[in-house]
Amino acid sequence: MEDVSSLEEASPTENALSHVAPEGGVQMVDVSTKSDAPRTALAAGRVLIGEEAFRQIEEETLKKGDVLTVAQIAGITGAKLTSRLIPLCHSVQINGVDVELSLAEEDFAVEVRAFAKSTGPTGVEMEALTAVNVAALTVYDMCKSVTKEIEIANVRLLAKTGGQSGDYRREE
Repeated sequence: MEDVSSLEEASPTENALSHVAPEGGVQMVDVSTKSDAPRTALAAGRVLIGEEAFRQIEEETLKKGDVLTVAQIAGITGAKLTSRLIPLCHSVQINGVDVELSLAEEDFAVEVRAFAKSTGPTGVEMEALTAVNVAALTVYDMCKSVTKEIEIANVRLLAKTGGQSGDYRREE
């Protein structure tokens, strides 16, 4: 590795791949020149758990306990740990995370939604998506003794605000 003073600054427009260093290899994108701005992200997903696991969650008879509450806590924790899980993801000072889980009887599914917000130089899309995935995996973990036919599906970003790329809202 070269001395910091001899490194050339590469702007994102000069380097087409933001996570590839000019000399090759990987790099974390430098956000030090970006100004702090309010940023939000909303993500969602679902866990198809089948009728038996669904009924046990609904009736609160699952042996492992309150699935929805444990998964909610896990999702919040996951959002807070995102930069430890995704190698080149920035550590974001999260101002708030809300994770909601609800039962969807028509599909015997658990719907998961996560909303993250911060004020900083980079967005919180990864935090919201990680919250959804960790909550969904927790549902899976707690229901796997009932069935192995569990599917985590349709994890996606629904909306985001702030940043250079502007606001985004998924058309559904």
